[in-house]
Amino acid sequence: MRKKYTHLFFDLDNTLWDFKTNSKCAMQETFNSLGLAQKGVAFDDFFEIYTKHNAELWTAYRKKEVSKKELSHQRFQFTFDSLAINGVDALAMNDLYLREMPKQSHLIEGAKEILDYVKSKTYRLFIITNGFKEVQHEKLKQSGLQSYFEKVFISEEIKMPKPGREIFEYAIKSSNAKKKNSLMIGDDWEVDICGAANFGIDAVYYNRLKQPVDNLIGDTNVIESLSELRLFL
Repeated sequence: MRKKYTHLFFDLDNTLWDFKTNSKCAMQETFNSLGLAQKGVAFDDFFEIYTKHNAELWTAYRKKEVSKKELSHQRFQFTFDSLAINGVDALAMNDLYLREMPKQSHLIEGAKEILDYVKSKTYRLFIITNGFKEVQHEKLKQSGLQSYFEKVFISEEIKMPKPGREIFEYAIKSSNAKKKNSLMIGDDWEVDICGAANFGIDAVYYNRLKQPVDNLIGDTNVIESLSELRLFL
């Protein structure tokens, strides 16, 4: 028997907003603006090393091992150090990159179609996202996604990132939702799916990279395209 959901909570990055594509485009613009190619650095090498440092620092940030300012500075400074780049200010590059990010508006294939569908079915729609508030709000606005959602819950504003229980609890309470009628949709197994399951709400894992999934937790379903979400609603 299909469950009766009323409240749908979507992750943003790489679930609806194509972070992988948009971040690379924004970084290319930033790289070009600062003339880093003139320092003998290839963009693809820069982006690969930056991506590694950024992922590690975001993991540390979620664990409250580094601050926002440390993350913002170190992800670029560590990249500069790895490539022996001198004469570029890490925080200045971070600020420029964050200004470029929301200008990019590539969406995951089928994102607006599935949002139009669930909106037409009168589901109440929300976002739960990790990220910096000034960037996440602007991403939604510039990409045309903002109008679909009643509220946007951002980890920086709530002072607790996913997968912590607190952000899910805050979102549920603030939305006047019930756990049994709520569904989380996201692409990150640990952050979105485990976080939701540990709090006690159902989830749909958007397995966009088609990774092997061995042990499902809680009441979790797996999709490989956003259009498949219709099967559970």
